[in-house]
Amino acid sequence: MSLPRAWWGALPVEDEHVRFRLWAPDAKEVLLEVRGSAQHRMERAEDGSFTSCIACEDGARYHYRVDGGAPVPDPASRYQPDGVHGDSQLYYPDQFAWQTADWQGRPWDEVVLYELHVGTCGGYAGVMAQLPELKAMGITAIELMPLNEFPGRRNWGYDGVQPYAPESAYGTPDELKTLIDQAHALGLMVFLDVVYNHFGPEGNYLGQYASGFFRTDTPTPWGAAIDFREEAVQRFFIDNALMWLHEYRFDGLRLDAVHAITPNAFLQVLREAIHATLPPGRHVHLVLENEANQASLLAGGYSAQWDDDFHNALHVLLTGEREGYYAGFADDPTAHLARVLGEGFAYQGQRDHRGHARGEPSAGLPPQKFVIFAQNHDQIGNRAMGDRLTTQVPEATLRAALALTALTPMIPMFFMGEPWGSRTPFQFFTHYGPPLDEAVREGRRSEFAHFAAFSDPEKRQAIPDPNALSTFEASMAQIADSRQGEGAQWREWFTALMACRHTHLVPDLAQARALGARVLAPGAIAAAWQLAQGQWHVQLNLGDTPVAIALPAGQELWRENAGDAPEVLAPGGFIARRVEPA
Repeated sequence: MSLPRAWWGALPVEDEHVRFRLWAPDAKEVLLEVRGSAQHRMERAEDGSFTSCIACEDGARYHYRVDGGAPVPDPASRYQPDGVHGDSQLYYPDQFAWQTADWQGRPWDEVVLYELHVGTCGGYAGVMAQLPELKAMGITAIELMPLNEFPGRRNWGYDGVQPYAPESAYGTPDELKTLIDQAHALGLMVFLDVVYNHFGPEGNYLGQYASGFFRTDTPTPWGAAIDFREEAVQRFFIDNALMWLHEYRFDGLRLDAVHAITPNAFLQVLREAIHATLPPGRHVHLVLENEANQASLLAGGYSAQWDDDFHNALHVLLTGEREGYYAGFADDPTAHLARVLGEGFAYQGQRDHRGHARGEPSAGLPPQKFVIFAQNHDQIGNRAMGDRLTTQVPEATLRAALALTALTPMIPMFFMGEPWGSRTPFQFFTHYGPPLDEAVREGRRSEFAHFAAFSDPEKRQAIPDPNALSTFEASMAQIADSRQGEGAQWREWFTALMACRHTHLVPDLAQARALGARVLAPGAIAAAWQLAQGQWHVQLNLGDTPVAIALPAGQELWRENAGDAPEVLAPGGFIARRVEPA
């Protein structure tokens, strides 16, 4: 199946020629300047794009000069070896020699996600070195936090400005492909987190020559919204998704904060464009992060959504925290968590603590449409100190929560270091120069002024400086910690937990549906699902007192701190049982 050619950027065509295209509707003149070559005046089209086709070698450095101004990089650059302000580098996408050319991916039911930050794992090479051990733990898919080029040499991932250029601080495009190739050789899927709702605060030049890329009537937390009504804007992001899925052979994309994409109809345009390019038999999975809880998007073809409702309700039960977005779950976290287990979302149109109606009915969706987690990059990195649950919750209680995450028919995700009980924080880190560094540092600290623990200005000074190298270095969860001591004990436990899921639950997920969940007592829940063969029952007690339970006869497959009495579930207890068909 031939793919539609990317509209933006620089791509080889034939006879060692390269076609360069920049959408610059505000410009009168655009010059293409290739290092070591003459200037080339680009031809303007009626749609506001400028095009030039010249002989050019792979690896050539180039930039654009708009209306006689300073040089600007290609916003669709495939590689930025000198950072967001430097020249772009031409990259021929079809020169890499894949060793796993016949890889078709794996079914969604088999996914166990492991979210990681490439920079804190040592770049593409560092991640590749971890793959055999992650596979041995029972992980089937790694999810890379955003890779698009960002300012400086370190960033937590969501301040990128060049979506087509894999971050140069992590390695070359070919080294990224080598990582994916090696993962596929081990049978591991690779997902990528993409940010299509905003650009970072430094290094985005689009506004200088394509003001129509943005709209000022729809504010977002990151500034002016991207204008997805424009065809050229739609092509920018559609072609980007196709690049990752076909040229780099990612197995799926996680779309960040799609509630900030307007008009929302673009999400269906994007999904349809992607699926139209997939050959028969290839598995590609599209996952949403969406505060709006739009069940209709999941029913309409998206693979799943990150289920923040699961995390938020579980976090309140584990920690008792009620500030920030936890306030929407503080009234009855047990009931919220039970509704998630039984129906998918907790908020299905109800008003949250701010009075905003949120969500759509989700009870008709299969459980695999929901990705659940006890922690992720947001829920750790957005904390003032970047601290993990291992530093907040007793080990026995935390293991019960992770057992719940792993042993439901929903799709589980774990954050880097979680399989070995890492206590290493994951802090918010950047690498800006003045004056942005000061603005980010003070802005970060002011975000927490309304939290009781940081109401005192002196206490806020203890919040790590995002631009300090030490903040980045403190966030490296070393896989070596899983090979000894407490880390090795956690790893052995986690590996057994994954084996239970893969052996007893995954083979029968295809037709799974929820049979409901009920509150047994504050902090205690019972839930059940119909599988292709038999039923799956779990019971959880995160409360302070033992709870009477009544499970149907069947094979008990996992027991965590449950106590000895079969009719009573101890505090911090969890049980998973399979009931075979009559």
